[in-house]
Amino acid sequence: MRPDTPADHTTEAERLLRTAAQYPEDHEPLILQAAAHLELAGDRARASTLYDDLLGGPEATVDNPHLIKSLKAANLWEYGHEAEARAIIDGIRTAGPLDAAPWQVAAETLEAHDELESAHDFFSAALTLLLAPGEEVPYAVQSLLTGRHRVRRLLGRDHDAWDELAGALHTAPVPLDELHDPKRLWSLGSSDPVELKAEIARLRAELGTHRTALSRPFPVAVLHWPEHELRELLTAYPALTEEYVDCATHLDRLETALRDLHATGTANLGIVTGTVPSYEAFAASEAASPADPGLLPQYATTLAARGRAVPWPPSRTAACWCGSGETYGRCHGVG
Repeated sequence: MRPDTPADHTTEAERLLRTAAQYPEDHEPLILQAAAHLELAGDRARASTLYDDLLGGPEATVDNPHLIKSLKAANLWEYGHEAEARAIIDGIRTAGPLDAAPWQVAAETLEAHDELESAHDFFSAALTLLLAPGEEVPYAVQSLLTGRHRVRRLLGRDHDAWDELAGALHTAPVPLDELHDPKRLWSLGSSDPVELKAEIARLRAELGTHRTALSRPFPVAVLHWPEHELRELLTAYPALTEEYVDCATHLDRLETALRDLHATGTANLGIVTGTVPSYEAFAASEAASPADPGLLPQYATTLAARGRAVPWPPSRTAACWCGSGETYGRCHGVG
């Protein structure tokens, strides 16, 4: 069951903090989850302390500093620290992170506080930076298109190319224009059965979209072993040789698996990188043998749940996920 009450959220936060202490290599995503539960519990000051603790640690230990800052800004604004929140959001825009999440959190924070022009500019700046013309829209970037479309409808702007793209990517049965219609509030107070039925259909469509997102809170991830880790793994557990064969075969199979998943319509794909010590610790926690191939998918899912997944596919001009040093377009993105 999902936590319901403030006390439930506090309990879940405490559990996550204990888990973070137990798994220091995954402390960042676990602490972020704990902070989110503290916010839902109404303990925003303690949530801010967790964000500050993450940002105050050694820089090398923080994977997503801009995301942490954006979450901190959103939390600060909610309990009266607007000026500090604005300063953090301005800093995020200046930094220009190449990750969609901090842009989205900051833009939605502005939107939530009726700063619609600023939110629109934030969404647009993010898309200009992250959306390469002619390339497939990454899963994480789709929500930026949707958010920008929503804000533009509230501002009464005419459709542009990005709005059309947002509509084309939208899969719910109710069109995006209808979901983002600023006049929807009027129908909630209407006595016209036709208007009320239409609004119920729109609410159901939105609920379906939210449920889909909640059912997949982390990417469907495949497990990547760097060459030296794979060599160590197969030396220690030769029974896994049939699973991986060699490094080149492993990399080709991984890319093929991702493309097959993508072709079947699976969204939110990612890659998690394994290490032998981490895998052995996971096997011990499951009271299983590391030589058991059936343990590998569970290990990949666990890493993804701890926030270790890197979204796939990368931009064709970005470094390839395999670590070759080539761009993705010249390496595994060929074909």
